[in-house]
Amino acid sequence: MPVYGYECTRCKATFEVTQRMSDAPLTEHDDCGGALRKLVFPVGIAFKGSGFHVNDYARKSSTVAGKSEPEKAPAAAPASTETPAASTPAPSTPAKAAE
Repeated sequence: MPVYGYECTRCKATFEVTQRMSDAPLTEHDDCGGALRKLVFPVGIAFKGSGFHVNDYARKSSTVAGKSEPEKAPAAAPASTETPAASTPAPSTPAKAAE
C-alpha cells in the first residue's frame, strides 16, 4: 500500500498515512480540524534494460540487428586550453653584478 503525505493548512503539521489507492484522500486534520493538503514526494527511479540512453548509446562501435554503422571520419582533436605564454619559457633578465 502506498504512503501518502499530508500537510495541515492551519497548523502546518505534516504527517504520512498508509492508504489504499482506492481510499478517499483525507480532508480534515484530527488534531486541529484544519484542511489537509496532499503532498507529493520525489521518487528515485533507475531505468534498466535495453531501450534507455545509457545502454543504447554508451558504445559507438556496437551494431544493431547485424547492421553495421558506416565508417566516420575521426573527430578533430579538442583545442588545447594551454596558453602559448605558459608553454614557452620567459626570457631571462641579465643578472646585476654584485657591488
